[in-house]
Amino acid sequence: MVTVSAVVETDEDTPGLPLGDPFLRTRIVPPTLPATFLRRPRLVERLGPAPGTPLTLVNGPAGAGKTLLAADWAAGLGRPVAWLTAEAGDERPAVFWTYVLQALRGSGTPLRPALAVRPDAPGVDPRLLEALAAELCELAEPAVLVIDEFDRVTSPEVAEQLALVLRHAGPGLRLVIGTRTEPLMPLHGYRLAGRLTEIRAAELAFTREEAGALLDLHGLSLSADAVGALVDRTRGWAAGLRLCALAARESPDPEAYLKDFEADRSTVADFLLAEVLKGRSEEAQDLLLRVSVLTRFDPGLANALTGRIDAEPLLCALVRENAFVEALGHSSYRLHPLFREILRAHLRERLPALEPELHRRAARWLRRSGSLYETLAHSTAAGEWGFAADALVEDLAMGQLFTGLRSDDLVRLCSAMPPEATGTAPELVRAALDLSRYDLPRGLAHLRRAGEQLADSPASEAPEAQLGRALLEALAARLTGCPVRAERAAEAAERLRQEVPARLLEGHPEHGALLGTHLGSALLWAGRFEDARATLTSVAESSRSDSVALPLEESREHLALIDHLNGWPGRAERRVLAGAAGTEAEPPPEPGPGRADASAGPAPVPGLGLGPGLALGRIVLAAVAVDRDELDRARALLDETAQLDAATHDPVTSAGRALALGRLLLVEGHPRAAAAAAHPAVAAAVDSPWASGHEALVVSAAHLAEGRPEQAAELLGDVTPDHPAVAVEAARILLDAGRAEAAAELVDGIRAGGRAGPAVTVRAALVRAHVAEEAGDGDTARKLVAQALLDARRERLRRPFLDARPWIRHLLAVPPLRELAAGWLTPGPAAAAAPGAAAADPAPPLAVVGLSERERDVLRRLALMMSTEEIAADLYLSVNTVKTHLKGAYRKLAVNRRNDAVRRARELGLL
Repeated sequence: MVTVSAVVETDEDTPGLPLGDPFLRTRIVPPTLPATFLRRPRLVERLGPAPGTPLTLVNGPAGAGKTLLAADWAAGLGRPVAWLTAEAGDERPAVFWTYVLQALRGSGTPLRPALAVRPDAPGVDPRLLEALAAELCELAEPAVLVIDEFDRVTSPEVAEQLALVLRHAGPGLRLVIGTRTEPLMPLHGYRLAGRLTEIRAAELAFTREEAGALLDLHGLSLSADAVGALVDRTRGWAAGLRLCALAARESPDPEAYLKDFEADRSTVADFLLAEVLKGRSEEAQDLLLRVSVLTRFDPGLANALTGRIDAEPLLCALVRENAFVEALGHSSYRLHPLFREILRAHLRERLPALEPELHRRAARWLRRSGSLYETLAHSTAAGEWGFAADALVEDLAMGQLFTGLRSDDLVRLCSAMPPEATGTAPELVRAALDLSRYDLPRGLAHLRRAGEQLADSPASEAPEAQLGRALLEALAARLTGCPVRAERAAEAAERLRQEVPARLLEGHPEHGALLGTHLGSALLWAGRFEDARATLTSVAESSRSDSVALPLEESREHLALIDHLNGWPGRAERRVLAGAAGTEAEPPPEPGPGRADASAGPAPVPGLGLGPGLALGRIVLAAVAVDRDELDRARALLDETAQLDAATHDPVTSAGRALALGRLLLVEGHPRAAAAAAHPAVAAAVDSPWASGHEALVVSAAHLAEGRPEQAAELLGDVTPDHPAVAVEAARILLDAGRAEAAAELVDGIRAGGRAGPAVTVRAALVRAHVAEEAGDGDTARKLVAQALLDARRERLRRPFLDARPWIRHLLAVPPLRELAAGWLTPGPAAAAAPGAAAADPAPPLAVVGLSERERDVLRRLALMMSTEEIAADLYLSVNTVKTHLKGAYRKLAVNRRNDAVRRARELGLL
């Protein structure tokens, strides 16, 4: 505010304004810094005492801190500075230069008295400006001139005159301009010549550390999360932070106030409405109000909301004027978050019925442009649930409810669908949501209703809906253990693909990947391993992208289970870990029985680099750990899957966990608990031969452990050699139960070659060795045990030998066998292997599946207790991208929570 003492009337002999027109000396004096001002060294250093550029531009929106930054810098410069705060009247050249000359003289710049301008003159003589430039050029020390609020100077003539003086003053003038808009000066020339220093809105924004210090100056001590949330909401806008701080000081709980304050009912709203909205043209105000329903937009979408065609020039002007509209590139824009909040509240107050219509217009425009998520967001906001469901189904995007970066957001949007929304598409969406939550009764009911409605319409009119239904039918078949239903769904999908536009199929690879994974899982449940392997391999080998991450990982984990069930523990482990590391490691060719897999190399310790999926990867690794007698690791992995498994009701996952847990409890000495755990707690349309077979093995072994050999043998009466992994385990139990002949017959019936891996061949060799030992054929027994040791040591298969005690103990004491067992099965150094045999591999150290550099960056910030939003801002990433990196790190570290990720990373030396 101008005081009376600041107004001086001059007489006719004094250069200045005419008599009666006051000269405002406050305009040539820097403002006083408030007590709560925060000095920001990084910006002061950018201005610097001598940056080597004659022109410095400080350009930012209202309230960005331009004026106080310049004043703080000027105060610390250690020498006089000429200061001028521009006003609207300065568009008259004579008035502008009168004030410039007074500011220079007031700072002690020696200028001849003849350099004067009559402020009421119609113009300024160019010779005067040339003389001013010449005098400045002769100065021993350059004059420093700060012109604040230069956006008020709208005269091109004044801007040209100022550029002329700056150009010809040479080293004698340093000019600092503070402005909200681009000045009408040839900035490009200064920029190309390296003679321009620019400090713009992004640099003026407060960092989290600066915001915390500013709040401290206002007497507010807030948590790092609260400060980060406020900076995110204000985007570091100086005035917004200060106004929020002043309001929070009046609240009994400042942190709660800043978390939930209503921007439209605050002093921030008063400031923005007065400084930014007021004074704009009616067209600009209308545009701003209407686009406030959008998170980002381009001129075409803005025109759709206004019903006009002037959005592009209006938006360009708003960006130039720093009117809290940000240009994102590629003709895309967004509003400042606080400004958007306030405008939306203003819209609801002024035009309460308009917002739903704006959402409706946006949804239709976005639908035509192919922006699915934004279409759904706006159509649901408008209450047009049928339109939203149709868009999801007709775009062939049902699979995005299950996989992809936006799946959680889509589920959140669609979960709010009211029961009043009817039709085929809403029923399909409801079915997808229920099946994704494993709510089978509701999901199947919605799927049945959708099928009935589709049956009443010609198939040619709704191929996308039919294809979406086929995907859900495949999922339902998987969850109910019905391979016939899954195959029917796959056949229908293959037929319907011919009727759907190719662009939809190419744009949604997740549809086929999900369907293939569901089919493969159902075939695996039915024991059709080769059919399941072919289907799952086609998915696992498809191209990688975010939209297919989940089905690719699930397919790999199912393939790993097949490997394990076929007796290839190392291969199963590597497949899980390779998938977690984001690589496609093709398993080596499967060698025949009785030969070591020389190409496989030592397998890493399980438990690292795991994917979420349905926890199947963890379960496979737990089963491998049991085979290797790594019981603590197996227990830890199964404990991690306990809650996940209870929530999924997936037959394959449940049976796999029951198998691993039952075997673990057996070797831990809990036969009754093992028998109870071995039964998968799911209902299925058909029995699974491998699940039933392994359940019988665990229950039979439990009977044997409790001294009931007859019951144990009776349970295995239906076991056949068709499933080698089950047959060799059954043979061992029969042998221990005193049924040597039945055991030998069962093992001899297993076909040579085929898919059986070392876990099968080792157990088969040990059964035959036991039979030979009991028959008194020691030589044959020793040869068979030697073969088993050679096959087992590369895989570190300890459990088959531990299960064979006590009969095998004396054989392992024989020198040739003792050397083969030493170092990995029994204590002592490993001796050299026999000629032609692979050397025994030492137990490998803990293998760390590689984190990407960006995942490590995110993990380091996680250890500093930074929120997801803070990490995103610190790394200049979107929040969704940070979430993706976090999921990748969790997967690779085999954890589900932030604290566990930090702990595991520290254990592994990654932090």
